Amino acid sequence: MSESILVTGGTGTLGRHVVPKLVEAGATVRVLARKPRGQHGTVIADLAKGPGLDEAVSGATTVVHLASDPRAKGADLMGTRRLLGAARRAGVRHLVYISIVGVDRHPYSYYRAKREAELLIEDSGVPYTILRTTQFHDLVLFAAQALTRLPVAPVPAGWRFQPVDAAEVGERLAALATAAPAGRVPDMGGPEILSARDLVLAYLEATGRRRPLVSVPVPGAVSAAFRNGVNLAPAHADGRRTFREFLAAKAASGPRAAGYGAA
Repeated sequence: MSESILVTGGTGTLGRHVVPKLVEAGATVRVLARKPRGQHGTVIADLAKGPGLDEAVSGATTVVHLASDPRAKGADLMGTRRLLGAARRAGVRHLVYISIVGVDRHPYSYYRAKREAELLIEDSGVPYTILRTTQFHDLVLFAAQALTRLPVAPVPAGWRFQPVDAAEVGERLAALATAAPAGRVPDMGGPEILSARDLVLAYLEATGRRRPLVSVPVPGAVSAAFRNGVNLAPAHADGRRTFREFLAAKAASGPRAAGYGAA
């Protein structure tokens, strides 16, 4: 009998890699969504407000919790709380959660919310696995695109990142979801640590564009955390695909994918 796995956030940046890997592993996979998407195995429920959640979780042996909304204050915490309640009532045997490296030490409000969600899971009584990773290549690309929209690109001074490929994280998560609950597992980071300046330069080079870069000192505790490497996992540089390789693959898939043609 195949394992029944419910995935929240299954259509997002990470979920679109996790779901196929779970299917390949022989699991019966359902994807939680608020609206019908025409996708096979989709179940409709509102993670933020609760309607349909008990029905969605019912019958699942494992829940992979990827859904996240950094824009809505409190949404991740409330959604996790509701999901854990439904998981307990349904007798779920394993909950897998994706988190971020350094959330227990970083003052950024979104990261603090992720840490609070971790604590809820740890205290829930539901057997769990938590994986923390560094920032995805996709997020770094989005930031580079935003910074280079102006004629002169401002770059936060001293900020460093260790971007990791979402597909590789998806592989790791699928393996964890089809194994026994393991608690907090080792962090996962990308293969190299680069300054924000180097990452923006890599993006400009990949897209054949030029912009003067201006290093901008950013005050505050959040900026200090990025300068001090709270978001890095140098001892767990497990990722294989570099940011430049990610950009090259984007370019190969078409100019719009990597920001070609942007002003």
